[in-house]
Amino acid sequence: MHPLSVPAPDGLPEHLASLGRTLVMGILNVTPDSFSDGGEHDTPEGAIAHARALVAAGADIIDVGGESTRPGAARVAPDEEARRVLPVVRALAAEGICVSIDTMRAEVAAEAVAAGAVIVNDVSGGLADPAMGATAARARTVLGAPPVVVAMHWRAHSATMNALAEYDDTARDVARELGAAIEALEAAGVERSRLVADPGLGFAKDATHNWELLARWDDLAGLGLPILIGASRKRFTAALGQDRDDVTAAITAYSALRGAWCVRVHDAPASAAAVRTVEAIAGHAR
Repeated sequence: MHPLSVPAPDGLPEHLASLGRTLVMGILNVTPDSFSDGGEHDTPEGAIAHARALVAAGADIIDVGGESTRPGAARVAPDEEARRVLPVVRALAAEGICVSIDTMRAEVAAEAVAAGAVIVNDVSGGLADPAMGATAARARTVLGAPPVVVAMHWRAHSATMNALAEYDDTARDVARELGAAIEALEAAGVERSRLVADPGLGFAKDATHNWELLARWDDLAGLGLPILIGASRKRFTAALGQDRDDVTAAITAYSALRGAWCVRVHDAPASAAAVRTVEAIAGHAR
């Protein structure tokens, strides 16, 4: 459980692949209706400016999304999603920023990779669009290789997912279902060395489920893949009666100590400080 031995997927820029610490992925929602910051960055100019601010505050990766996945959200048309994200992906990649595309659609993922994204972050784990696996396997990033693929545990789209928050054993059920989705992506041609597992905190899960997933880390680690944690500002973080960003930063520190590859957050400074603090402490361990 040494933070400086954090495993990284293949396909990252060398300056990130060689860091050896938990990375910080800054959330950039180019949408009018995301649960935390909808409408704040829904123009290319505003989104690009916010991305630069996230990087300046310590974010290693910018995750660009054009479709809200908050509970109850309706889907947007593929061409509208692409219209929102592609100019932003293209501009950020041109500035040398490591870009992730947050999409469940294979066609949007392909266009975003062609525009400069090196990570495909699919919150459905390839289940929403059967073409995602083969598309990601065929795509080539600016680094000349297929993208990293983040596969999240998912049961249904936002409009209906809350009705499916029932588990016999949360951690084991999530690991089993996510493992099956990962196997399907591999069968479609995605190299295992490029896959990342995300337990999907808040997706078809209530507060108890989320805390249990974090507490039983080894169940997810048993998949043998780098792990991404996305807890930022989610409803369960408010249950402690504290500021959601403060709780998110605490979860970041915990995740870094457990060896998470990456945390996905809205508030970059606090999580950047947390992962670098864990790194500093680990660097002095005997």
